[in-house]
Amino acid sequence: MSSDVRLASPQGKWILLTTVLGSSMAMVDSTVVNVALPRIGRDFGADLAALQWTANAYMLTLAGLILLGGSLGDRYGRRKVFVLGVIWFAAASLLCGLAPNVGVLVAARALQGIGGALLTPGSLALIQASFHPDDRARAVGLWSGFGGIGAAIGPFLGGWLVDGPGWRWVFLINVPLALACVPIAVRHVPESADGRKHGSFDVLGAALGAVALALVTYALIEARNGSLVVALTAVAGVAAGIAFVYVEKRRPDPMMPPGIFASRQFTAVNLVTLCVYAAFGGFFFLTALQLQVVAGYSALQAGTALLPTTALMLLFSARSGELAQRIGPRIPLTVGPLLCAAAMLLMLRVGQDASYLADVLPALLVMGTGMVTLVAPLTATVLASVDTARAGLASGINNAAARAAGLIAVAALPLLAGMGPEAYRSAGAFDHAFDRAMLWCAGVLVVGSVVAFATVRRPAPDCRRPECLTHGSITAPPLEPQVGKGRLEAE
Repeated sequence: MSSDVRLASPQGKWILLTTVLGSSMAMVDSTVVNVALPRIGRDFGADLAALQWTANAYMLTLAGLILLGGSLGDRYGRRKVFVLGVIWFAAASLLCGLAPNVGVLVAARALQGIGGALLTPGSLALIQASFHPDDRARAVGLWSGFGGIGAAIGPFLGGWLVDGPGWRWVFLINVPLALACVPIAVRHVPESADGRKHGSFDVLGAALGAVALALVTYALIEARNGSLVVALTAVAGVAAGIAFVYVEKRRPDPMMPPGIFASRQFTAVNLVTLCVYAAFGGFFFLTALQLQVVAGYSALQAGTALLPTTALMLLFSARSGELAQRIGPRIPLTVGPLLCAAAMLLMLRVGQDASYLADVLPALLVMGTGMVTLVAPLTATVLASVDTARAGLASGINNAAARAAGLIAVAALPLLAGMGPEAYRSAGAFDHAFDRAMLWCAGVLVVGSVVAFATVRRPAPDCRRPECLTHGSITAPPLEPQVGKGRLEAE
């Protein structure tokens, strides 16, 4: 394994560039698509369920396979799997951009998620494995910072593309990025792998986890039909989830070792993660629709309107993380969700003819403040709740939990809020349902706050990982790679 590349060298700059390009494709894609959904629905004559699947198909395969993607990189080479993921992601993006109907689009989005699961773990792992130890922290900080900028401009870029060349370019733009990324990676990034890796892949566990998520998601999205098929699907999804737990307990090398949950702190913080990211997923999915369907914003205006939340995270997450190190994680993890819940309640003011400065901006500023308060301490506490050798595994489980929570929220919220299949075509109907959905999100956040207050006790960890503190994504916590000894001992 080569781990002596200096950041100031030409090779170091190329490595940083290609990892930023690769990770930005997956990070930006998860935010820009929400802005494009109303236009996609109008062009295809699709109902709300189709829009839910357009968002969820990607999250489904990504959440279900992201742990397996990290293991593949460890075994077969992180650069090799990263490049494969970028190519796969670009090919799926091309299929999304050329989709003749919503069915093909949803299938292509699922393929995109597989590519994302291959490239996302490898991006940061390549930096950790390639750079000299003296430069590693700065390289990770730059990677996180540039990734945060990409996440911040994602909704704006998506809105500009939707209103300009068209929604298909939200996907097609990934192709030239991949064409730039792949040759740089092949030429300049050293290969790295865990030569001591042993054991077999937990393909059965990964498959059962993905199937459980898929069946439960289908049942929630289609539940308004009330058919026998939906009921059977729900039962099958629960059964697959139970089978997943059973398999993970019995396998010698499980994807998600049950023993890691022996840490009460790890279990508690993951419960907080589920609550927080379920609310985030539902909020950003529905707010992009609310601003366009009800408030009458264009796609560009809606995307621009969402900038303050990610911008605040990018600017102030490091300070929040430093504060949590001094005072401990309990207060930030209690107060942060409450601030986000207050933002959900402020969103009740956003209706037809809403003023951006008076109605929309205050809610988004409070939302961003809440996210700044809790995201860095949440990630740092997860990593500190297990021994150092299992930090990568803990981070992967936490990341997958966050993505699964967002997936379920996007599937369940329209059902809980009473949104009909054609709700997004009617400003009045969608507005009423949106208000109910925000109340649900606020309630889930309050539950997360109570869990944090009741269970988080350990002093704030001394987190030296820049990816914890400089983080601009709104869809999932940063992902700590599983490199070398940590990966072996984790399993």
